[in-house]
Amino acid sequence: MFDRVRKSWAGFREALRSERGTGEDKRTHNLFEAAAAYVSACAEDDQERIDEAAGWVSPEAPSFGVNELACRAVIALARERDESPRTVARALLGLPVA
Repeated sequence: MFDRVRKSWAGFREALRSERGTGEDKRTHNLFEAAAAYVSACAEDDQERIDEAAGWVSPEAPSFGVNELACRAVIALARERDESPRTVARALLGLPVA
């Protein structure tokens, strides 16, 4: 009798665990999470993560997210370096100072 109860309880717990696990996989990612994951994967040359992040949002969305991320990064670096965003952007791209 107790063995049946124990087995039923174990099955119930396992079902709850698997439901929680699938809930995490169905979580939606927003545009900026996708852009951050995409850019960091590109920087690390990790094609698997690049493909995964690109699949989180619609095909045209990453370009907007990457653009916003680039703008924020350049502004943050410009403030740190006490330089203009234009100077920082050109330096990051290896272009001569204009």
